[in-house]
Amino acid sequence: MERALKFLHEHKEVAFATVGGEGSLPKLRVMQVMRQKGTVLYFATNAKKAVYRELCENPNVELLAMEGNVSVRCAGIVNFHVEDEVKRWIYDHNAVLSRLYECYDQMTYFCLPIAEMDYYDLSPTPPLFLHFDLITGETGRGFVGTRFEQKKNNE
Repeated sequence: MERALKFLHEHKEVAFATVGGEGSLPKLRVMQVMRQKGTVLYFATNAKKAVYRELCENPNVELLAMEGNVSVRCAGIVNFHVEDEVKRWIYDHNAVLSRLYECYDQMTYFCLPIAEMDYYDLSPTPPLFLHFDLITGETGRGFVGTRFEQKKNNE
């Protein structure tokens, strides 16, 4: 799991997927992880943006960070309970935000406590696919192709 968290820490731009209310279609956009504390990722947006409305209607999200043959996928339920100290830190440590907004409190901040995370690396043979369920604490290996399937005992 540490390898996946380190990858996320080093790759701040992620594809971020939301779905609004009932009948809505999925929406994908690039967002920047503004801060990472362990398995919690922090983001900033504005209440006037569509992503904010979508998160209010349905807080279930997925994101994907990728470079080369490695990707990390995270899923969970976002919330808007971000401490003021974290909001100020995000604003003070991101040069773009101060160019767009006069003060940190003009933004809306939210966090994603990661519930599930997949680490996928196509470089080795066989490829590496690790799944982490952070709610139950279970880990496992995912399907990477028929050449590498586990054979049943009776075969």
